Amino acid sequence: MSLNRKVLLLNASYEALGVVAAARAVRLVWKGAAQPVEYTGGCVLRSQHYAFIVPSVVRLVEYIDLRRRRAQSGKQRIHILVRDKMRCQYCGVRGTIFDLTLDHIMPRSRGGRSEPENLCAACKPCNQRKGDRTPDEARMPLLASPSALRYGLDRALLRHYAAQRPEWRPYLFLAEESEVA
Repeated sequence: MSLNRKVLLLNASYEALGVVAAARAVRLVWKGAAQPVEYTGGCVLRSQHYAFIVPSVVRLVEYIDLRRRRAQSGKQRIHILVRDKMRCQYCGVRGTIFDLTLDHIMPRSRGGRSEPENLCAACKPCNQRKGDRTPDEARMPLLASPSALRYGLDRALLRHYAAQRPEWRPYLFLAEESEVA
């Protein structure tokens, strides 16, 4: 059995939080931070003295306020770059995480906040050219309008994993979609 086998992690409210590796899921259950919800496949994780059946779905015992944690997350930059498909939203040039910067659409000096809806990926020359102006003032229209990020990205990733794991479908509310199609 692979230690990297994916396990669906649910909040205490049964809301899907994401996926974790099998070893992490077993640790959460062993520490009492999570409860196994579903077992499939008969995978076993063995140590020198113990054998643990690997659950397919685990649920946290205590509720985690996900919205607050995501707002405080240090991964915001990566999520915005992924949302914008690693492209400058002004000229369209593709870059890496080292080539691209985050630009405040409404400059911070004018009350613009550091929220996903006000941030976009920009190459360094475009970011400097735009400066402390709005895209309209700089005559640099955005290629796509920024939108709230994480729900769509996380949902797409879970949908990808659920394609091979039918036991996850009820927890991701995908059972209805397959019956309609």
